[in-house]
Amino acid sequence: MRLIMCVLLVAFLTAFATLPERPAGGQGRVRPLQTKPNSLPAHIQLLLLDTADKPPRRVPLAELQGDQSFYALRNYQPAWSAGLEIGTIGRAALALLTRAEDFGLQPRRYQASALQALADSLALPSPPARHVAQQARFEILLTDGVLRFARHLRRGQLYAFTPSPLEQPEAPFEPAAWVARALMAPDFTTALLRCQPQHREYQQLQQALANWRQQPTGPDPVAHRRQEQQMALTLERWRWVAIPDSDYIVVNLPAYRLEVVRRGRVVYTHRLLIGRASTPTPTFSSRLASFTVAPEWRVPRSVAVQQILPYLQENAKFPSEHDFLADNNYALYDAQGRELDPSTINWLQVTEQNFTYAIRQKPGCSNLLGNIVFRFANPYGLYISDTSEHKDFERTYRALAEGCMHVERPMRLAAYLLGPDSTRAALPKDGECEANPRSRTFYLKRPLPLHVRYATCAVVGGKPRFYADVYGRDALLRRQLFGARAATLL
Repeated sequence: MRLIMCVLLVAFLTAFATLPERPAGGQGRVRPLQTKPNSLPAHIQLLLLDTADKPPRRVPLAELQGDQSFYALRNYQPAWSAGLEIGTIGRAALALLTRAEDFGLQPRRYQASALQALADSLALPSPPARHVAQQARFEILLTDGVLRFARHLRRGQLYAFTPSPLEQPEAPFEPAAWVARALMAPDFTTALLRCQPQHREYQQLQQALANWRQQPTGPDPVAHRRQEQQMALTLERWRWVAIPDSDYIVVNLPAYRLEVVRRGRVVYTHRLLIGRASTPTPTFSSRLASFTVAPEWRVPRSVAVQQILPYLQENAKFPSEHDFLADNNYALYDAQGRELDPSTINWLQVTEQNFTYAIRQKPGCSNLLGNIVFRFANPYGLYISDTSEHKDFERTYRALAEGCMHVERPMRLAAYLLGPDSTRAALPKDGECEANPRSRTFYLKRPLPLHVRYATCAVVGGKPRFYADVYGRDALLRRQLFGARAATLL
């Protein structure tokens, strides 16, 4: 009988040690077991295999390939355990998932409740075999939760598999590798959280959210929760379009605000006019490379046919001593760029379909671009400029433009961009209009990154400030992140 048992045991161990390798994606593969069958590493490997092949014992994992890669690289040794107990780092990792809402995320996405239940169970007396099995399950679930948490911190929840601007094409973010390095760091939590965007707008808002959640809800808990969600969805947006620079210009459209940031500190703030809700200013990133003083405005064709042509046709019906184009410093050109006399054209026969002309507004006090325009590459034909309607900056609601942005005190921005060269540039003062202006274009020696973003809350003066959802974009994102019931908080 003893001989038969020995033969069976040898056969079992031989079969177990020659399990086929399974592809796990990323860096690792599920390799043949090299440890004792009843050890914690053996249970970890079997659970990872069972997850893929045996539904009755399936462990629900969101990051299966990453989990397999993570443990294969460490030969299935536990990451979060100290002997038969949960280690200090394991408890720190679980605490991080439990307070996921401090980061605008939701603990349920990382199985925080199930992990806490397993941790409580592991603290109770149980047979050794059961204890090891539960410990292996805790290990894998915690790894899976931490990997997913890191991915969401880096890229957001809705675009978790789209590289963020912080990543290089040749080096995409790998949660398993990031967590493995964090485990080797002196402070695991600090090292893990470095995967978040590091620019000031994100960092300040994340800390404000964590503080907000510690405060009493006050007399209106629904409003408190709504604002908490508003901070969370703004953090989500920042993760999609994180800013990788330390010196940059950032535009926040709902705040009607342009900020110049140097080494993580705001040095200048400018009020803005942005596109109307019907012609919204898009979000994008570019580099501000040049600006023109006393610019000529080349009127977009849509503006020419929809806004100027009706005036020309009205003047043709009812002639007067006023010349609309001349009174507004406009000049008319044909398709070859030759200047034309507007009085020689029968405007009553010109329609939107056969309008073949170009209209340009010459430099001067009445120019729509004002005294200066800042140019940058973008697919929308957008720019930032001065405006002749300075009183509009006093309005609370400033979504008044056609899509482009108009900035208050633009010459101060121009002087900053030129740096030491600004003293030789002889820039006109803000609000100063030259009688006979001459267009001059300045090219920056060091183009400055420009980021146009949509954030309905931000930290101003150390406190969160909430802005109206001027383009109506928050409601859909709120439902996507928090479910249909979140709409009741609007």
